[in-house]
Amino acid sequence: MKYISILFFVFIIAIIILADNGSLPHSIRAIYDFPNGDKLGHFVLFGLLDFFVTRAFFSMYPSKPRGWAAFSIGLALAVFIGIEEWSQRFFSNRTSDVADLLASYTGLVIFGFMAVIWKKPREFDK
Repeated sequence: MKYISILFFVFIIAIIILADNGSLPHSIRAIYDFPNGDKLGHFVLFGLLDFFVTRAFFSMYPSKPRGWAAFSIGLALAVFIGIEEWSQRFFSNRTSDVADLLASYTGLVIFGFMAVIWKKPREFDK
C-alpha cells in the first residue's frame, strides 16, 4: 500500500503540474466535460489519496491509534489541498474555486472514514 500511495501522490502532482501549464491530455480533460466533472475529480482523486496514505500508515504502524492517525493525515492533506487550490490564482488558465475545495475536503472525510473502517479479509480459522 505504501508504493500505491507514493505512485498515486506522484500521479496527482503530475496532474496539477499539467493543469497549471494548460497541458492536460485530452483523455483527462474529457472527464471534466460534463457538469460538475471537476468537482467529482477533486472528490475522487483526493479522497483516494487519503484512503491510500491512511491505509499505508495503518499497515506500517499497526499499533498507532487509527482515529488520530486518520485525522492527522486528513488534516495534512487538507492543508496541501488548500495551498494547491489557492495557488491556482497565480496561473492564467486555472481558477481557484471554493466548490472544488469543498469537494476535495468531502472526499477526504468520506474516504478517510472508509480507510478507518476498512477490514482486511481474514484467513479462515483452523
